[in-house]
Amino acid sequence: MTTEDFRSAARATADLVSDYLAELPARPVWQPMGDTARKTLLDAPLPAEGRPLGELLAAIERDVLPHPMGNGSPRFFGWVNSAPAPAGVLATLAAAAMNPSSAGGDHADIHLERAVVRWIAELVDFPHPPGGGLLTSGTSMATIVCLAAARNRAARRAGHDVREEGLAGLPPLIGYVTGETHSCVRKAAELLGLGSRHLRTVATGPDGRFDPVELGAAVERDRAAGLLPFLVVASAGTVGTGAVDEFGPIADLCEEQGLWLHVDGAYGAFGRLDPAIAHRYAGLERADSLALDPHKWLGVPVDCGCALVRDTDELRATFSLVPSYLRDEAAGALGWFSEYGTEQTRPFRALKVWATIAHRGRTGLARDIAHCTALARRLGELVEADDELELLAEVQTSIVAFRHRTTGLDGTELNALNRDLPVAVQRRGRVFVTGARFGGQEMLRACLLNAATTEEDLHLLLAEVKAAARTLLP
Repeated sequence: MTTEDFRSAARATADLVSDYLAELPARPVWQPMGDTARKTLLDAPLPAEGRPLGELLAAIERDVLPHPMGNGSPRFFGWVNSAPAPAGVLATLAAAAMNPSSAGGDHADIHLERAVVRWIAELVDFPHPPGGGLLTSGTSMATIVCLAAARNRAARRAGHDVREEGLAGLPPLIGYVTGETHSCVRKAAELLGLGSRHLRTVATGPDGRFDPVELGAAVERDRAAGLLPFLVVASAGTVGTGAVDEFGPIADLCEEQGLWLHVDGAYGAFGRLDPAIAHRYAGLERADSLALDPHKWLGVPVDCGCALVRDTDELRATFSLVPSYLRDEAAGALGWFSEYGTEQTRPFRALKVWATIAHRGRTGLARDIAHCTALARRLGELVEADDELELLAEVQTSIVAFRHRTTGLDGTELNALNRDLPVAVQRRGRVFVTGARFGGQEMLRACLLNAATTEEDLHLLLAEVKAAARTLLP
């Protein structure tokens, strides 16, 4: 392959990607793959000989791009998956061309990551000491990083070195969550040896937020039983309804009881940029750690999460292990990123974060987020004004939880209808929405992350939900 071969293919790729992004609004959001298309990918034989770049590009255009997940469309309201920011798409190519390991050393990606982690912390007003954060694959990994630091601090305070001795000999370490806490927290507890049965699910109010009184009572019960409370996981936007916990009273309790306060801000923490809802995040800065995803509301291309902690030394003490072949005096006092998390070889995530934030600026990002939250509130109003629909929770961020409420159906039948509705809507191809369960009820949840979404798209969403419901009713 010559330089000119690559240049020609790169230009053709740029045209293909540009056309793909431009055509998304006019295409079906998502459609099931046909058997032939699926088989082409599943059963692809290992090639014995190489193929020219032009052939590979043609295969991508023919076999891959026509079958998206759908999240690039402004009418995608499913899960918490954003459309890719154009600046991030371009930066991804440049980062891949450099292809460094961002574990440490003195090269551009290392210093850029320190800068963008600081930018992320500034966007959400979280105190960030140098070295107190790093980029990860996503909030699932960031949660493992943060909870590992919390576990090690609790063990050390109990006179135990968990890195040397493991958890044997310690009283059970107890964490506190709600029924709306993301599943990544349970996975982290299991992987860190804490055990999911040592996560206490604390009662919440009807909005799904922590009840501080119930939380305090649960902590006292566990202390009296000889257990070791150490962690509270609050949410800056639950995945079900987008609810934001009241951080002030929770932080007060954690300080009084010596508990580590971790906030799951995967999607919702960036809502702090919107002046209309910024008050909901008061006290977030008092958390010991915060996990969040630039690849959600900021639109940074997947993958990119971020772990932020207030105690740099605690984080480094949890992970630092420097073999002789990696000693690097030029790394400075902060050392390598690989001393602050589980990854040794780390991809160059920082460039796409830098490009995405630098392209929009704080003002542009805030405007995009405010657009989404305003549309979500408007969608809530449209649901409340529609006799066929029911709003199930206050719209606090940009997730709207609602259901179809056809008359004449009992509770079981109504749950069955709303359980089946999301897939029925998806298969129609005009909009994409997903479902969940909240307060014992099956529901639809529309998540608005795309600044290109319009009020017209909201009306189409509700029309499609009602049309799909009619196909499911007898």
